Amino acid sequence: MRVLVCVKRVPAPGSRINISPDQLNVDTAHLGFTTSPHEECALEEAAQIIEQHGGTVTVLTAGPTEAEEQLRYAASVGGTDFVLIPNNSGGDWDPERTANAITQAINKLEAEDGQFDLIMFGNESADAGGFQVGVRVAVALDRPIVNGIKGIEINDRVFTARREVDTGVEVYQLEAPAVLGVREGINLPRYPTMKGRLASKKAEIAIAPIEVHAGGQNKVRLHRPEERVTETNVLGESAAAAARVVDLLDELGVL
Repeated sequence: MRVLVCVKRVPAPGSRINISPDQLNVDTAHLGFTTSPHEECALEEAAQIIEQHGGTVTVLTAGPTEAEEQLRYAASVGGTDFVLIPNNSGGDWDPERTANAITQAINKLEAEDGQFDLIMFGNESADAGGFQVGVRVAVALDRPIVNGIKGIEINDRVFTARREVDTGVEVYQLEAPAVLGVREGINLPRYPTMKGRLASKKAEIAIAPIEVHAGGQNKVRLHRPEERVTETNVLGESAAAAARVVDLLDELGVL
C-alpha cells in the first residue's frame, strides 16, 4: 500500500496572530509552528494503515525551508519518505497555485516509483480554512475524493469511508487510487517516541522545486476580528453563594 499525506505548516493553535503591515500575510516573527491538526490525524491514519497492510507513507508539504521541521516530526510518528516543495516567497500561495504544485509533484513521484493507492489531505488547513486544495488536486488527477472523513476501512483495493452529517453517517466506497480529506477526531495522533525523534534527525528530505504561476485568486487583505472582552462575576463563596446561584439559574430558565 502506497499512501501519500499532504501536510501544511501552520501557526500553533492558540497563538496570537498579528497581521503584517501590508495586511496580506501573517506576521510570523514571534509565532511557533506545527502541523495542521486535521493533517496530523491524516498522518496518524496513514501510519495505522501501513502497520496493518504494509507499505510506505510519503509525506509532502509546500512551504518555506523551515517546513522541514514538520516533515521531521512526520518521520518521528510513522512517515517513511519526505518531500518539500519550496516556497520562499514570504507568504502562502493561493489554493490554485498550491494545488497545481502538489499535482505536478505527485505526477513526478508516481512516474518514478508507481501510483499512490491513497492520497490523504486534512479536511481543511487550520490557518486558511479554504477546503480547496485536496479537491483541486483530486480533480486534476482525475481521482474520486470525499472530504470530512471520520472512519476508513480497507478491503483489497476498495476504501470504505465514513463521514458524519447532521442526519447520521454517510458511507462511501472508493476504488484505488483515491483521495480522502480527513477530519480531526478520526483518531488520536500518537506522540513521537525517543527512538522516533532520533530517527527523524537522519530522515532524508527530497527537495522538489516546482515552477508554477500564481493562480486566479488574489488576496485582498487579511482581517483580524475584534477581540471580545468577557467579565467574570463571582457570585460568592461556599454555601453563602447558594441563594445567588439559584436566582441566576431562575433567570436563565433552568429551574
